[in-house]
Amino acid sequence: MQIIAQHGEIFIILACLFGFFMAWGVGANDVANAMGTSVGSKAITIKQAIIIAVIFEFLGAWLAGGEVTNTIRKGIIDPELLQDDPQLLVYGMLSALLAAGTWLLIASMKGWPVSTTHSIVGAIVGFAVAGLGAATVDWGGVGAIAASWIVSPLLAGTVAFVIFKSLHHLVFEARDPLTAAKRYLPAYVFLVGFVVAMVTMTKGLKHVGLDLSFAQSLVISVIFGLLLSAIGTWMERRVKYVESSDDHFGYANVERAFGVLMIFTACAMAFAHGSNDVANAVGPLAAVISVVQSGGDVEGAALVPWWVLVLGGGGIVVGLVTYGHKVIATVGTGITELTPSRGFAATLAAATTVVLASGTGLPISTTHTLVGAVLGVGLARGMAALNLRVIGTIAMSWLITLPAGAGLAVLFFFIFKGIFG
Repeated sequence: MQIIAQHGEIFIILACLFGFFMAWGVGANDVANAMGTSVGSKAITIKQAIIIAVIFEFLGAWLAGGEVTNTIRKGIIDPELLQDDPQLLVYGMLSALLAAGTWLLIASMKGWPVSTTHSIVGAIVGFAVAGLGAATVDWGGVGAIAASWIVSPLLAGTVAFVIFKSLHHLVFEARDPLTAAKRYLPAYVFLVGFVVAMVTMTKGLKHVGLDLSFAQSLVISVIFGLLLSAIGTWMERRVKYVESSDDHFGYANVERAFGVLMIFTACAMAFAHGSNDVANAVGPLAAVISVVQSGGDVEGAALVPWWVLVLGGGGIVVGLVTYGHKVIATVGTGITELTPSRGFAATLAAATTVVLASGTGLPISTTHTLVGAVLGVGLARGMAALNLRVIGTIAMSWLITLPAGAGLAVLFFFIFKGIFG
């Protein structure tokens, strides 16, 4: 208690710095992979992706990210064990933020799309084992997270495979592909609107205290889907289609039509991602502020102050602008060659998987889901369409994430304990 009273202001300043660093990592790595399919398919330019992400990530984080976070993220440790030594929680959360941020910096420099959720979870597990002993960790929860490494990509890959095959059958194999694309476009736009509204309702809006039932979410999502379908149809009519002697089947024009869809999916994925993953940066930060301001009470829920969400949203935006291009390149062009129709199938599959996982309570990673979806689209075109070397590197970076976060957190934990303890 005395240590917290003595160094409270320093702890809050450090937590803000490390929280911003962690949010920067989320922007540089996680946001980049959410935008990767849109940029890789050339539906939007990297400049447009950054503008879309800056607006919608920030709105998602600011409007729907104000979750009442519990002092310990993800229920990995029991807070009661820290009641006698609240400063251990402060050291732990500071070291978790710094460790996860450092790992995300390394991964982003290498262009590896890793999970920010798994980075912070690994870091918290590391500090818990180092500071309190292995018995204090809920290994069942950690096991469920580890299982999602396999579940997320498999589920998203399967959904992407099915969506892409349906597109191929209904549109590209039709006698007149462009007419078929115009016919089925409203249905696919409806699907985008419906799925993304469901992502936001089930994952995002609980943060602002709007806890809708599944039936209510369903009705609102159907209305939103129909509205978006009408806008998409209007936008598609404004697209200028080009006649070309080289393009007998009009496939280039079909891809132009799907380029319209990719704008919707890019905006929607950015909003849903901002509302979800800002918690990875602001959760531990809110925990430190709560413990310091309450004079050492680790049991209470940490209400996130508005300026912390701005800090998190700002960090995400800076991360994307300064370093996001590396991971965008890996997801957008490294795994398989993407066109707007393929990118659309992958993004829709990723969003659908997030909804399914929310409904069933499966702990999944946005990153793993999206990479799995891109793999599914690649597989639909045959093994030759996949870059197996890039896929191997990504799989290795996923395996390293938890132990890397944990190892760095242990190191930083003992440094903070040595300085302040």
